[in-house]
Amino acid sequence: MTGTGWWQGLAGPFSGRGWRATVHLVTGGPVALVGLAVLGVAAAPAVAVVALPFAVGAVLAASGALARAQRGRIREVLGEVIIPSPGERPKAGRPVREALADRYVWRRITFHLLAGVLHPSAAVVVVGLWSAAFALPVFALLGASGWLPEHSVLGDVLGGPVVWVAAGTGVVLLWVTPWIARGLAVLDVALARALLGQDRAARLHRRVETLTRSRTAVVAATDAERRRIERDLHDGTQQRLVALAMNLGMMRASHPDLPEIAEAHEEAKQALAELRDVVRGLHPAVLDDRGLAAALSGIAARSPVPVTLDVAIARRPSAVVESVAYFIVSESLTNTAKHSGATRADVAVGRAGDLLRITVRDDGTGGADPSRGSGLRGLADRARSVDGALAVHSPVGGPTTITAELPCG
Repeated sequence: MTGTGWWQGLAGPFSGRGWRATVHLVTGGPVALVGLAVLGVAAAPAVAVVALPFAVGAVLAASGALARAQRGRIREVLGEVIIPSPGERPKAGRPVREALADRYVWRRITFHLLAGVLHPSAAVVVVGLWSAAFALPVFALLGASGWLPEHSVLGDVLGGPVVWVAAGTGVVLLWVTPWIARGLAVLDVALARALLGQDRAARLHRRVETLTRSRTAVVAATDAERRRIERDLHDGTQQRLVALAMNLGMMRASHPDLPEIAEAHEEAKQALAELRDVVRGLHPAVLDDRGLAAALSGIAARSPVPVTLDVAIARRPSAVVESVAYFIVSESLTNTAKHSGATRADVAVGRAGDLLRITVRDDGTGGADPSRGSGLRGLADRARSVDGALAVHSPVGGPTTITAELPCG
């Protein structure tokens, strides 16, 4: 170990953490006693039954304010951040029965009651240890040097070898007291986290909310990126291909005897058709311009299998939900045309409250299994991306029914 490391190890108890723990414990005693007094004053009107609602409201407000003060003290002195429990700021007009049934209220009150006993005790212990740690070596030095009166109590006690015992005890306390202070501070923070912070259920709920918001942001960003790519392809590459196909068409009309031009013209038209399919697969412009009903009408018109379409949406859902619904119908009809052998398909889209319900049914041979292909699993993943659900019912021999429910509240 280097000299610097040895000195840091020796000075460990006297580092900033030890002193901060001491300050935390010493200030905790008065703060806890003031908190007990405030709670007592707030609860005093409860003696009169008619004043019980007022007393409950006062206790709620006082316990929440004291909890914020305690967390602030822990944060400023020790640097420990405790996430507050729900409902610290009581709502106006909250029923007494509801307030008394709130477990977080009782947890906060329990902390303040325990703190009223534990914090002053910890403060007394730490102050006593520090006092002894500094006083014993001083008195030992005075006794050894003969500065104490011969027939005084301290002079008699600190005579002979006792003076060295006192000096050694003081040195040991100087080393041990910071560690004791830090240990007591750790216990106090643990108690505050348990009673003033969020419990496991609240932490999980908060985590779920955070993940839900982040997932919604990712889905929205992905949808916006698809829209941007669609616009770039539609306004840039697609227009260039259209111009190229038109020029090749005019050259083909002027030079019908050149097969190379005719071949290039056909290739350009085929590339343009494929690009249009890609653009529609990314995000159809009609979906933004005219809504889900118009976009699905385009799908039904292009489907090789005859499609009966029924769309009844009184109020448009969000753009993300519309996009998911469009792709569910589009991919379902594509699978119907490729794999089912169906002669017709029925698509029904309607809104029931906060749910957008989608049903795609065909009269094909059935046997569709989401576990055996990525297409149906992809549709289920799209539905789950907006907290929706997708179910496939496809017995062997048919028919196949795909049902999706997407929240759009």
